[in-house]
Amino acid sequence: MSAPDPQPAPAPAAASRAPEPDPRAPAVHYALGIDSGGSGVRIALGPVGPRGAPAAEPLTWHSPTPALVGERGIDAAGLLGQVLPAAQRLLRQAGTERVAAVCVGAAGMASLGDDLRAHLPAALADALGPRRLALAADGVTAYVGALGQRPGAVVAAGTGMIALGTGLGTSPGTGPGDDPHGGWRRVDGWGHLLGDCGGGAWIGRAGLEAAMRAHDGRAGGSQPLLSRLEATFGPPEHLPGLLYPRSDRPAVLASFAPEVGRCAATDPVAAAILHEAADHIARAAQAAFPHPPTTGQATHGEDAGALALTGGLFRMGAPLVDPVRRELARRLPGVPVTEAAGDPLAGALRVASALAADALRLPVDGELLQVF
Repeated sequence: MSAPDPQPAPAPAAASRAPEPDPRAPAVHYALGIDSGGSGVRIALGPVGPRGAPAAEPLTWHSPTPALVGERGIDAAGLLGQVLPAAQRLLRQAGTERVAAVCVGAAGMASLGDDLRAHLPAALADALGPRRLALAADGVTAYVGALGQRPGAVVAAGTGMIALGTGLGTSPGTGPGDDPHGGWRRVDGWGHLLGDCGGGAWIGRAGLEAAMRAHDGRAGGSQPLLSRLEATFGPPEHLPGLLYPRSDRPAVLASFAPEVGRCAATDPVAAAILHEAADHIARAAQAAFPHPPTTGQATHGEDAGALALTGGLFRMGAPLVDPVRRELARRLPGVPVTEAAGDPLAGALRVASALAADALRLPVDGELLQVF
């Protein structure tokens, strides 16, 4: 059977080719956000809007392998080995070769970030060509992801718990460097041995302690929590041998926090643990909040700031969130408690986008946030 004679292509088909770039159109600049934490490394690449906000849904990449921590803190070479090939793939996918700005947000940046500060600026500049670079603690990127560049405070609660606030220099006639409330106000986040009060590991440890009290027949024990311990870990007397040798003890402790939440509706001991956790969280938020209102004094207006709750712990829902909101209303009257707009990766991308547009308003203190 012979093939039919070819037909002329319809006129609209000529328009299916990619249009030639308009030399009069403004250049598209890209920003890169990097989030390094205990659950892995994530990257987001997106175009920068005219006011320094991300202009479109970003391209993303994720690895479940976290950056290594050694004698020099977070290992820069290992992180770069993950980040650079992935970032270059995203750049090719976006049809560009360079980024205008990069923000790296890392858990432990303030205390374990010496190797990152020594090696990341030059390595990222050579590979990706950014004009500006920021290194930030994950608390900062969590803050920006949740609230953007607004004054207020963010409580980030997962395995641990940290509160971070800033006034962004909101006192009349001041800037972030002049206003005592304009810099970063960090509260807790000191780890499960020294703090993280009200976080997942804290709740889990308190629940396991109450279960062991019931096992021993001591006052203050909880039989429902003992039943959950046995279902989760096995015989209670074996728990120390399972827990103490683990290098990830905080995560193991935090894994029991949901069991405390499940028991809280019918077990007064579990409910009391969550109420105490809520008190710790609210106290941290009060200490971090810029210009906190005094008891009985409500704070209103955009400059007063907002408070956001973020992190996996709050997915526990009503057993924890309800007492947290009650304590916040008592300690920070009139302060709106908002839903977090985004996560730390979104915050890293927002910081990079603001840098690219010379629109960064956050306090740059050289510890929690450093700009190159």
